[in-house]
Parts: sequence; structure tokens; C-alpha cells
Amino acid sequence: MSDDGHEQNGHERVPSRRRRRFPGISSRAYEHPADRSALVALRRLSGFDTVFKALSGLLPERSLRLLFLSDSVRVSDQQFTHLNDMLRDACYILDLEKVPPMYVNQDPQPNAMCIGLDEPIIVVTTGLVELLDEEEMRAVVGHEVGHALSGHSVYRTILLFLTNLALRVAWIPLGNLAVLALVTALREWFRKSELSADRAGLLVGQDLRASMRGLMKIAGGNHLHEMNVDAFLQQAEEYEAGGDLRDSVLKILNVLPRSHPFTTVRAAELKKWAESRDYQRIMDGHYPRRTEDKDTSVGDSFKESAASYASDVKSSKDPLMKLVTDIAGGAGGLGGRVKRGFDGFTSAPPPKDGPPKDGRPQDGPSQDAPPQDEE
Repeated sequence: MSDDGHEQNGHERVPSRRRRRFPGISSRAYEHPADRSALVALRRLSGFDTVFKALSGLLPERSLRLLFLSDSVRVSDQQFTHLNDMLRDACYILDLEKVPPMYVNQDPQPNAMCIGLDEPIIVVTTGLVELLDEEEMRAVVGHEVGHALSGHSVYRTILLFLTNLALRVAWIPLGNLAVLALVTALREWFRKSELSADRAGLLVGQDLRASMRGLMKIAGGNHLHEMNVDAFLQQAEEYEAGGDLRDSVLKILNVLPRSHPFTTVRAAELKKWAESRDYQRIMDGHYPRRTEDKDTSVGDSFKESAASYASDVKSSKDPLMKLVTDIAGGAGGLGGRVKRGFDGFTSAPPPKDGPPKDGRPQDGPSQDAPPQDEE
């Protein structure tokens, strides 16, 4: 419903609560810089649409549409009407002219996705519908509509196709490596696109607490009375800052096969954006319009993406990222710091006094040596 309480653009039965609407908003308003730079480059790439139209013949998109139509429940005025209202409301707030079809699929695993090359399809599982309350679900529906507005459904469909292809050609060494390289790159982009869609969900729901609750439930189930938002966000901080360089490497290895960032990380990123000036400017009505998308500079988008990564590395508390920052700053004694990092002493300062110049050990234990554990 618009700020004046009237229904427009044929989006009937929107909720009575007044939410701010964003006419003509460009997806660039909420997209993560790394996500935005990739999308701008792809949209401006000559022949991109032709290539994907040709590729669409190889993708099982038509089969997927028929599968959901035949074996899921389509959201409509007669079925899952509360979800239908949320969907129309989300499209109305983000000014998405064509409401995408939405299906509820029987699956106890809480999940939602937006796929499709020609037109996006939104699918939510029964596990998710049963887990979330109305405001939490509204944020999820807004999340998926954000994917649709950004055009993420195209690349998500390709990612699904390539992932299946990688399994089929696993016996071909070079072919498998090539496909896995593409899948890895797409997954890195898609993880950033999930952060973008989380922001879209917040713009639709306009209730940060509901967004936080939804992410907590996805992580820990329907036990809100046992969970706390501040403690949940503290987990994200501990995850980022804790451990040594070995843990930093393990974090990278753990996230590589995932299409989504870890839930605590998503919550922390969304809270940080909600407190930013960028979010407040959008809520005040100052945001890029779709009519300006064609004039967007690819170079400027890449600069923003590079600046975002540089800022993330600089502000990160992760041991590996701190080491990268020190290398960039020309810090001395890095060899010793790397060794201590892998030994679990990232916070210990480098020893002030080294061994004697002749290389012989000093008499007695060094003052810098860690105490030995007793048997």
C-alpha cells in the first residue's frame, strides 16, 4: 500500500500497514558492489543476450516450469492467499511491473529460490512457510523479488545447470576443471548476490527485527525463545576474528562449495547496511532509477567493487585478512608473524630480542618462549 493508503498498478489486497514505496527503483540501489559490478558488465556485454538465448535450449528451464506446475502448488487468489498478498505487495514496493509466478513445494528443508531465463519463477518450500511468521516471510518474499528485479534468476539457473554438468563430466579431468572453475566463480558472485537480495528483503519488509528473526530461525529452527539477536550477531564477530591462519584457510575452504554466505555473516552484513547512510538515503527517497541504468559506467562499477573489497579487507578482524593488510602496508617481520599465525599465536607481538648473532641458543629458557604444559 502506498503512503496515502490507496491501491495502484493493479496490486490488490496489499497489507494495511503503510510501507514506503520506491517507484522506478533500480536494483543498483541495494546491490552489493561486487554483485553490481558483475551485473553491469554482463548487461553491457555485446551479444550477451544472444548467447543466453542459444544456451536456453540446453537448459532444463521448460522442464522445471512444467515440474513445478504439475507437482507443486501455485500461489494465487485461491491458494496460499497470504503469500499471494505478500508477493503482490513486494512487487508493488519495488515497482516490479510483472508479478512472477510463485510455487510452494513440499520439502521439509527451509528454502526459497528464484530461477528462470525468460521469466523468473519463485519457489518456496513448505519447511520455510511453516517455520516463519508473517513478517519474517515477507522479508523472504521481498528477498526473492529482489533477485527477480536484479536479473539474478538467469545466472542462478545457469549455476544449477553447470553444477549438474560438473557432476556428469567429472570423469573428464580437463573438462571437469574448466566447469568447476566457472562454478566456483559463479558461486562467489552468487554469495554476494544473496547479500543484495537480503537488502531487498529489508526494503520490502522494512522491519530489521523480522529479517534478523528469519535468519536466526533458518540457522536454529523455530526456537526463538531460546535465541537472542545480539548473541547471534556476536557469533558472526567471533567467527570472523577467532582462530589463527589455519582457521582462516579452513573458512575459505568451507565457503567455496556454498552458494549462500553463512547465516550469521548474512545477519551481520544486513545489520551493518541497515545502519548505513546508503539505506537511509533510499528510505528518504534518494536512490538510482532504472531509467539511468543504461548510462551506468562499467569502469565506475568495478572501481566501487574494488573499493568495497579493499574496505572489507582493511576492516576485517580475520587473521589472514590482517596479514594481507600488513603486507600491503609493508609491515616488517612478516615471516615470523606468518609462522606464529599458523602456530596459533596471532595476537602475540614479535620477540624484541632475537638469538645471539652466532646462532647458538642462550642458556636457560627464553623469556619469549611459551610455558610448557605439565604432564
